[in-house]
Amino acid sequence: MNSAANEKTGISRRDFLGLASLGTAILSGLAVIAGIFRMSKPNVRYEESTRFKIGKPENFPVGTVKKLDDRGVFIFSTDDGLHAISSVCTHLGCIVALTETGFQCPCHGSKYNGNGKVIGGPAPRNLAWLEISRHVDGSLVVDTAKEIPAGTKFKLAV
Repeated sequence: MNSAANEKTGISRRDFLGLASLGTAILSGLAVIAGIFRMSKPNVRYEESTRFKIGKPENFPVGTVKKLDDRGVFIFSTDDGLHAISSVCTHLGCIVALTETGFQCPCHGSKYNGNGKVIGGPAPRNLAWLEISRHVDGSLVVDTAKEIPAGTKFKLAV
């Protein structure tokens, strides 16, 4: 009976645990190496700048309205100065259209007055007034990340 117990009918427990330990060590080493190579690649997402130039003040004669479709902004030029209002509806992000009485969302029916204040529909808040500033080269810059109080205008030096 003693000799029958010494016969190997497969892999022993000791050999199995040794191979399992070796496999675990190899997989751990590969994971560390993969992590090192992953760290060499930066995890940066490049986003479009929130600041953009809209041109020289001469491009905005008094009484004009320019819609910058690619930037989601309306630029208004009045006797008091310039102001920028976002054309992105505050309900679900649709692009609003300019109407005789203000703005209207073509998707869900939100209505805004000429200053961007909600007057109807599902929009939860007013359209944003955006900051306009002058760049060092004299051109005008709009920053979509900086909301300003409604009614604030950029005064053009005469």
